[in-house]
Amino acid sequence: MPLRRLARHADPLSRVLVRRLAGTSALRHLDRLGWNPVRHPDRASGRMGEMSEIDGMGTERATCVLAPNPSMMTLDGTNTWIIAEPGSDEAVVVDPGPKDGKHLKRVADLVAAQGRRVGLVLLTHGHPDHSAGAERFAELAGGPVRVRALDPRYRLGDEGLAEGDVITTGGLELRVMETPGHSDDSLTFWLPADGAVITGDTVLGYGTTVLEGRLGDYMSSLDRLRTFSAEVGAATILPGHGPKLDDPLAALDHYIDHRRERLAQVEAAVAAGARTARQVVESVYADVDKTLWPAAEWSVQSQLDYLNERR
Repeated sequence: MPLRRLARHADPLSRVLVRRLAGTSALRHLDRLGWNPVRHPDRASGRMGEMSEIDGMGTERATCVLAPNPSMMTLDGTNTWIIAEPGSDEAVVVDPGPKDGKHLKRVADLVAAQGRRVGLVLLTHGHPDHSAGAERFAELAGGPVRVRALDPRYRLGDEGLAEGDVITTGGLELRVMETPGHSDDSLTFWLPADGAVITGDTVLGYGTTVLEGRLGDYMSSLDRLRTFSAEVGAATILPGHGPKLDDPLAALDHYIDHRRERLAQVEAAVAAGARTARQVVESVYADVDKTLWPAAEWSVQSQLDYLNERR
């Protein structure tokens, strides 16, 4: 889940910032930068839906297997999803997770315990906490198992994924939506039989996601998911990290409002004379620990780029 403009498959915030910030009061300011993965939402407010136990959570057709890779960037760990139609002998696995042998074997064993075999692996995007274990998992599953992704670099086999594709493995219906922003190759899967939107890192179970892609793309993806979820009556969001969200519209409204609030702050700073990301940070984040200003500049620059594109 890297920050915008940093190495595509590294874990930059963990490596660059968290080592500097661990044990300091600076972490409490991350919310001001537009992202706070360590603070659970206020359950009383209902803004982000009902919290639930993560490992084993899901719907009638989808079950979460939580990877043992918790961190500042992965929250409680990566959510691997086993999805199968009742009565089917085939399952689809979404995001096998990191290259952790115990986790991958556990997922394969759970599929086998259901009396099923893995028919297909899908990736919401190529970040290593979601995709690095895919090839090894395909071997453990007894192969040959295809791994399908938007980005050809993460595929096993010739078939990719793209907007409008419909997955029917094992009698399932999973519809593919391209939702760039967190990364350029981010996908969302719609499981209509359960009213479930499988969002990868586009929407998390709590906190807000870090962007590698363009803010404009991400805002468009959020707006699209909000409209789509309202039209189809989505019942739950199954994210790539954190608990499922049983009020999709409230969760998406929170995400959209949060981004708009940050943009309004940046616009006000520009109107007051700020011209660079650094100048905006000095105005908007004056009360934030200066060790976080580099991260704030990355976030602000993406917002300035977005505002410039709209002119």
